[in-house]
Amino acid sequence: MTVPLDPGAQRVLDLGRAAAGVPFEAGTPDEARAAYDAGCPTLQGDKEPVSVIKDIGIAGPEAPIALRIYRGKGAPVSGAPALLYLHGGGWVIGNLESHDEICRWFANLAGCVVVCPDYRLAPEHRFPAGLQDCAATLVHMACAAVELGIDAARIAVAGDSAGGNLAAVLALMARNGDVPPLSAQLLIYPNTDAAQSADSYRRFSEGYGLSTSTMKWFRNHYIRSEADIADWRVSPLTVDRLDGVAPAFVVTAGYDILADEGLAYAERLALTRVPLVRRHRPDQIHGFVSMGRHIPAALETVQEAVAAWRSFDPA
Repeated sequence: MTVPLDPGAQRVLDLGRAAAGVPFEAGTPDEARAAYDAGCPTLQGDKEPVSVIKDIGIAGPEAPIALRIYRGKGAPVSGAPALLYLHGGGWVIGNLESHDEICRWFANLAGCVVVCPDYRLAPEHRFPAGLQDCAATLVHMACAAVELGIDAARIAVAGDSAGGNLAAVLALMARNGDVPPLSAQLLIYPNTDAAQSADSYRRFSEGYGLSTSTMKWFRNHYIRSEADIADWRVSPLTVDRLDGVAPAFVVTAGYDILADEGLAYAERLALTRVPLVRRHRPDQIHGFVSMGRHIPAALETVQEAVAAWRSFDPA
């Protein structure tokens, strides 16, 4: 039985149709970024005040990486839990402003320090450039833990959509010992399979926000060649094994072309007996956590993610 769309999600879709904007794939990446940036303030939830916000730069693999650091209300001055948040946007769009409210929510709800990197975007910087920046940020967090006032043993990673993809890949890299260990991975409607062959790509191909053609445009800007599609660092669902990865929270949306691959990834985690909290929002669309102005489930989902993270780390 199909669950009706959440009224707030329907409102967002109606606003998008009324705006009559051109699809991202009909223009250039810069045009897509400008359109996305212009639309974010009309959808985002409240930007809660936090204790401290600081912008810094760190050395990256090829160029400096801009980081925004949030210390939430109630976060201890030293030894705080920390969250590396990786923004979504199909590896092509998104920045430190587009997911600012989500980072604030996590910081306050978890009483933690959130670090968000402005990682390199495609197609100017194709795979694995953005992933390398995210990995470099995690290394910095672990190495500069005292300076940041965080506990290096309590760093988690989170991300939405393409950011969820990067977060899942970092968790696999951490399991392999390629980056510092993680205490949890919080995956919000993650992209896990660049083959884009799941049935949800057909069921929700258009009319629900993120379309199949737009997602193909994003992927084709991100990868260097077709061969990258089978690389688990692009498609973590294809990795040989998932045992030993950090405990996971996975949320999926019912009216989302990424629904099936997110559910499949959660199922593989469950079969491997990775500590797991699953949430499925059958009445929601892709990107709803960035639409808090209209969709109460946005903040509720961050609350659920924080509760799951705490259940993995009772300290």
